[in-house]
Amino acid sequence: MTKQTIKFRDPVVQCVVNKFVDRSDVGFAKYGTTMRDDQSDVFVWLNHLQEELMDATLYLQRLKEEISNLREEKALLSELNDIDVIDAFEVIPPKKKSIKKRKNGHGRNWTLDEDDEEVLQERFRHFAYDKDPFEGFHSTFTK
Repeated sequence: MTKQTIKFRDPVVQCVVNKFVDRSDVGFAKYGTTMRDDQSDVFVWLNHLQEELMDATLYLQRLKEEISNLREEKALLSELNDIDVIDAFEVIPPKKKSIKKRKNGHGRNWTLDEDDEEVLQERFRHFAYDKDPFEGFHSTFTK
C-alpha cells in the first residue's frame, strides 16, 4: 500500500478524494482484491457499472422529488405569510330576504330576515290565521 500526502486547495475535492479512498477500503474488505488485481470478466465489470448507474438514477429521481416537494412547501408558506389576517376574515352582513311586499290584513307591508322567516313559519303552524303572527316583530317591518 502506497501512502501519499496531498495539499488540497479545494475542500470539496478533498472530501471527494477521501470518499474514493474509503470506498476502495470497503471494496477491498468485501472482495479481497484491488480493482487492478481483479481478474473478473469485462462483462462482469460492465454489469457492475450498469447496476451502479441504475442506482444513481434512482437516487437522482428521489432527490428531484424531494427538492420539488420542498419548493412547493416553501411557495405555500410564502403565500400564507403574504395573506393579511384581517383580510382573511371578512365580515359579511346577513342579506335581507325580501318576501314579496303585501299587506297583511292590518295595513302593513313586511320584509323578513332569513332568521325571522323560520320563526314566523313556526308561528303560522301554531296560531290560527285570525291572530297576528307578526306580533313582536314590528320593529323589523316597514309600514
